[in-house]
Parts: sequence; C-alpha cells; structure tokens
Amino acid sequence: MARAGLAAERVVRAGAELADEIGFEQVTPSELARKLGIRTASLYSHVKNAHDLKTRIALLALEELADQAAAAIAGRAGRDALGAFANAYRDYAFHHPGRFAAARFRLDTATAAASAGPRHSRMTRALLRGYDLPELQETHAVRLLGSVFNGYVELEMAGSFSHSAPSSEESWTEILDALDSLLRNWPASSS
Repeated sequence: MARAGLAAERVVRAGAELADEIGFEQVTPSELARKLGIRTASLYSHVKNAHDLKTRIALLALEELADQAAAAIAGRAGRDALGAFANAYRDYAFHHPGRFAAARFRLDTATAAASAGPRHSRMTRALLRGYDLPELQETHAVRLLGSVFNGYVELEMAGSFSHSAPSSEESWTEILDALDSLLRNWPASSS
C-alpha cells in the first residue's frame, strides 16, 4: 500500500533532485528512500524497481528539457534559433547535471516513442527548416547537432576546457557560428 502523502510524481521528482545531487548513475531505490526518510520497501509502492525509477527520471528530464528548448526557440529562426536551442540544452545540463545524464538513458522502443524524445527531434527538424536542407539530409543534421551539443557539454562539465584559453564560452560561440555556416552551406549528398 502506498504511503499517505507520497505520490509517484513526488518520488520521481525527488529521484531527479537526487540525480542532480549525486549523479544519475548513483541513484538507487535505497538512496532515494534514505533521502525521502522512508523504508526502501515503501518506495516500491510507487516504482517497480531501480530500472523503472531511472526510466521515470529520464522521462521527466526529457519533458523538462523539451519544454525549456521550446520556450527558448519560440519565434526565432536561423542562427538565433540555433543559439537559443543549443543554449537551452547547455543551461539545462549545468543546472540539472543528473537529469541531463538521465535524458540519455536508454529507453525501450515503446517508451521512447511515447516520451518527449520525438518532440526534441521535431523541434530540431523545425529549426533546420530555416536552413533549407534537403529532407534526406535532415537526419544527418539532427544527429550532428545532438552530437556536438552533448559532446561539448559533457567535456565542458568535466572541466576539459578549463585549462587553457580561450574560454569555453568563447569556443561555444565559435562552434555555434561554425554550425550555422555548415548548415547554410550543407554539402550535396554523395549517395
């Protein structure tokens, strides 16, 4: 029986907060129960197991990130939209590092399809329409942007760019300008 006052949504939000505090990989039902001041067995009234808990945190993170990105790009196009979109991801990662990691948690096909993941893809494709890419090239561009944003942020959060000049902020701006240029001049397909 579920504990009075403890709802599944509260459990998942507490799990997301815990992920930001200790890292997503470190989140376990026992750690979360300790944070909530309950017995681990009580937690299982709200989540099936550790995988279910992590899946629910991932779904929450994907939804929050999609909302943040959508708000950032509303009414923008071209380089302005690209920068706003990229900065939404980067800001989310710095404010919610555990949730950002959770957003990359592998979901099963049905769960992924029902998540906010496809919304991220649709937003990226909408952003790319401002660059007039051939439809067949959009998937490559979506993957490129995701790889650059995630890779840069991961390295930056790990301190990889803090040892030398220029600043990571300056590099980020230059990279976004380079991506904008590439998207405006996307190479013709060789296939």
